[in-house]
Formats: sequence, structure tokens, C-alpha cells
Amino acid sequence: MATKRGLMVKTNCLWVFLAGMAVSSVCRAEAPLRSPWDSHRVTLTNAPYACPAPVHLSRDLTTIGFYSDSKSSIIDPEKWKAYQESSGPYKKLGQDAVTAADAYQSTGSRTAAECVLHLLDTAAADGVFTGKMSSDQAYFVQGWVIGALAIAYLKVRDSGLVHADETAALIPWMKSVGRQTMDYYDARMKKPGGELQNNHLYWAGVEIAAIAVAANDHALFDWAVATYRNGVKQIGPDGTMPLEMRRGQRALHYHLYAAAPLVYLAEFGEDNGIDLYAENGGALKRLVDQSTNGLTGSGFFDKATGIKQDAPNGPPTAEEIGWATVYVHHFPSPSMSALIAKAPSLSYMYLGGEPPYAPIATK
Repeated sequence: MATKRGLMVKTNCLWVFLAGMAVSSVCRAEAPLRSPWDSHRVTLTNAPYACPAPVHLSRDLTTIGFYSDSKSSIIDPEKWKAYQESSGPYKKLGQDAVTAADAYQSTGSRTAAECVLHLLDTAAADGVFTGKMSSDQAYFVQGWVIGALAIAYLKVRDSGLVHADETAALIPWMKSVGRQTMDYYDARMKKPGGELQNNHLYWAGVEIAAIAVAANDHALFDWAVATYRNGVKQIGPDGTMPLEMRRGQRALHYHLYAAAPLVYLAEFGEDNGIDLYAENGGALKRLVDQSTNGLTGSGFFDKATGIKQDAPNGPPTAEEIGWATVYVHHFPSPSMSALIAKAPSLSYMYLGGEPPYAPIATK
């Protein structure tokens, strides 16, 4: 117990571990964890919403990777087709939930919020993602989708429609899947090379951060923050990341793909009193600037990798730029805002649909 101005404040001091390595010592009051969506208050309405029927999915996920080369830069059409077919129903669950959550956020629709909870209730009852993941790719899909579902939950949790029995079922289910993710990455990172310290780890961090806030679990949140710190320490003076530069013709793509979860993790930190944006000398800014510059011309990455990049053909997608709405909220950038304005949509399922600080369903 610690005394401050006559008040007794319960503190929690612990070591944060990632892959068996102590990252930092943390001492703090156990304030409730918050999400970037908590500041958006929504009034319930009777706006209609057509909820898709929930689909019962297996606890196990059997799917495969889809690249044909050692750099994971060339997509094999047959593998891609098989991957889409096997992962598609799980991704649809994520898309259905975040679409309904965003409908609630924009219209206050009671039916939309109830839709999110119905989809989550069904998935929890079925134990989706709690079984065997057949491959690395299966673990990636597990993380992307459960992270999206956790964010969908965060978007509706203050609706007044979440019942105690739902919380008692949903939170343990999400935490069970999250711990499976953490075990997977911790085990892989102990192996020589630590090959999964790239963008996949940061995406897992977003998943765990969202689950941590939903569950108000500080230990999970610390793990998520550690993934961020693992990432920003890899950002070089020129804003590039060595593990993403190895991706050949998709190096630009994967720098953008790494920036997205790192920005969201920094925002989760911001909402919980941790200035992650400033860490490692503000390294995140270097990554964001270099990556988004690549959307207007891939010359830097072409030269650095020695191969022409798979650059966007047309306006940037939500995957490529939607996350930047969070960044420019804190660090205004006319060039980034111009890219955001060109995007046909800002909703990306892996990040829980529409980003915070952006108009809902603007396109």
C-alpha cells in the first residue's frame, strides 16, 4: 500500500516478461483499463439493423500459408484459394461483428449492438479458436479475428445491453484464446533467430491489448505493451525495420502492415497513461513517415531492396492507410490526411472495423 496526500492507493508492482526476457518493472495504481473507443458516447436508438445469422464454427482451425518463396513475397494462386476457403468463414465472423459494432457506433442502433453480442455469444459457446491451430498461418488468423471480435465488444460494452452472464462467458473465452496466442509467440521467440518478432508479433499485441481492456487484465496488457517495445526498438534511423526489409517485393507492404498495429498499440498506451509514441526517441514517427511516403512513390523501397515493390495501384486501401487516422489525431500531417481522404473506406476488419477519431462509415 502506498500513501499519497493521505489517501491509501493500492499498487501493483511486477516484472513484464516477453519470451522469457524481463522487459521492465512496472509499479502502478490499478486503474481500470480503457480503450480508444471509450470516449465515444453513444445514445441507444431504434435504428434498424439486419443481423446476419450466426454460423457455428469449429474450435479448431485448419489452414495453410499462401506464399511460394522463401521471402514470403510471392503468392501461390492455388495456396491462396485454399487459404481463402478455409479461413473465410472465420474472417466473415470477424467482419460481421465489426460491421454491426460500427453500425451501433454511428446510429446507436440497439439491434446492431445486440447483433454483436449474439455473434460473440455463439462463438464463445462454440469455443471458436480454443482448439488446435494447424499451422503458423492458423495462429495468425486466430489472432486477427479474435482481436477484431474483442474490439467489436469494446465498441458496444457501454451500451447497457451486456448482461452479467454474457460477460461471464465472453471474457474467459477471449482470455483463453489470447493466452494461446501468447504461448505460441513466447515459444517461437525462444527459438534461434526469433523470426516472429516481426509484424505478426505486433498484431498479436493488438489482439491481447483489446482482450486485456475487455477483461481489465493488467498482466495481459503488459504483454501487449512489451510487443510494442519489441517493435519500436527495431526501427532504424531511416524508418525501416530489418525483418520487414527481408520481404523482397513486399517490403513496402509489410512496413505499412507493421506500422498499423504499432500505432494502435501506442494508442492503447495513450489511453492508459503510457506514452508509447515517444519511446525510442519517437521511432514510430520515422516508420510512419517512411511507410506512408511509399504510398506516393516506392522509389526508396525499390532501391533499398533492389526489387520493384508491389506498390498500390490506385487509392490506398483501408489496410494501408485507415490506421493513420489515429496517428494524425495526435500528429497532424497534411500529406497523410490527403492519403486518408483518398481511401474508399477506412474500415479494416483486423483492426476492428472503423478506426477511432474517424467519421463512421464515411464512404
